[in-house]
Amino acid sequence: MRASRWCRVVVAAVGVVACGGEAPVSPESSLGEAEASLSARNGANLNGANLNGSDLNGSDLNGSDLNGSDLNGPYLSGMLVSVEFAGAWFENGQQSSSSGQWSTWHPASLEEVWLEGSTLHGWYDGQHLVGQDFVQARFLGNLGDGSQVELRVDTATPDEGANADVWKYRVSFRSPVDGQWRPICRDASGLPAAAIAVDGYWDYRQGLPGVGGRKYDDPRVFTFACEGAAIAKCIRFGYKPWASVGGVSLAAHHQACTRLIRADYCGDGTSHTVNGQWVNVYDTVGVQQDTETWGLEAEWGTDGAVCFTDHNRAHAPVSCPGAPKKEQCGAAESFSSGTLLQSETP
Repeated sequence: MRASRWCRVVVAAVGVVACGGEAPVSPESSLGEAEASLSARNGANLNGANLNGSDLNGSDLNGSDLNGSDLNGPYLSGMLVSVEFAGAWFENGQQSSSSGQWSTWHPASLEEVWLEGSTLHGWYDGQHLVGQDFVQARFLGNLGDGSQVELRVDTATPDEGANADVWKYRVSFRSPVDGQWRPICRDASGLPAAAIAVDGYWDYRQGLPGVGGRKYDDPRVFTFACEGAAIAKCIRFGYKPWASVGGVSLAAHHQACTRLIRADYCGDGTSHTVNGQWVNVYDTVGVQQDTETWGLEAEWGTDGAVCFTDHNRAHAPVSCPGAPKKEQCGAAESFSSGTLLQSETP
């Protein structure tokens, strides 16, 4: 582990403000190497483009969003919170080939839709659909205000190598204002971006301890996680919630990562970082290793920071009322007592 002695000196010098909770909780040894060694930028998006950012599902690599840019604006009035498995359909039918003979499927709802990892599967007219078969499929998306919006899968492509289980979907929504189709995800330059399908949904609200930023495992819905925001970004780090390493599920590590990326110290959905900062992330399951000799920032669990120091990405005092105190933050033995991830900043 990196210069743990130096870390303890830093903690003693600047003090520790504790916050957060502990977590209950790829087979490939190279898991996560393709995208980052994790001395990478951190941002506010939970689903966005920054590695350290504020979006839970949005566009910052280091930013505040949990899942990318929301659909607020002149064409839609709310964040896309989840997508229904039930009721998916093909607007104009599909075609299949049997013994070289083409037949047209009549427009109808799919009989069943589910995810295996990030790969969409379904049954339609007696046919098993997988991945690219979902191009032009329609889904109902649930908005934060309780209304729904029609979604369309425009493209579906798998990654390669160690990330062959990660499918990228370009998805559009039909504007209830003018009927035009527009992308649900955009990159930092405003161009359409892909999304990764992930089981369950997140609460995108902020300032709600134990609620904001929380992941819900609801079998009825899934999330289209925009590339670049925290949900998708943590998958790119190697924390695939459907995978495991050495018999350990990475679902909890993925959720802890979404807190870490957004600097959601208090576990209430509030990001305390700004876009473009650097963060070093590591664990003890072998997905990400400690590669830097930076100052310790925090220990992380699914409910936010287990503890954090003043050497953090907020660059301002952060207080989490009612959070338990921890005498020493960043000790190696913390990983055996509930900590899933640790982070450092320059």
